[in-house]
Amino acid sequence: MIYELKKYISHPGKSDALRERFMKVTLPIFKRLGMQVLVVVQFHDKASTLSYVLAFRDEDERTASWLAFGNDPEWQKAKSESETNGPLLAEQTSERIDWLLTQNT
Repeated sequence: MIYELKKYISHPGKSDALRERFMKVTLPIFKRLGMQVLVVVQFHDKASTLSYVLAFRDEDERTASWLAFGNDPEWQKAKSESETNGPLLAEQTSERIDWLLTQNT
């Protein structure tokens, strides 16, 4: 398995819009495309930062999933409409991570 940690940092004043787009648009598209989201978090003292972890079987699935997402008409429309007053993201990062422990609480 490949685990990918994505981190989005919004422009000042755009964190609510970014979070709303992610929860209402991005996540349902991920689900429709079969992209497995393991966790979504927002840091308590960093409201402008939204992070999540995805799991992929292998690099081929990862590459195909991101290509499908980027080309998805619903995503393209939502992104365009949500950015009429400028982009929501100031910065984004993507890192591969090793999953060491999962605990049920």
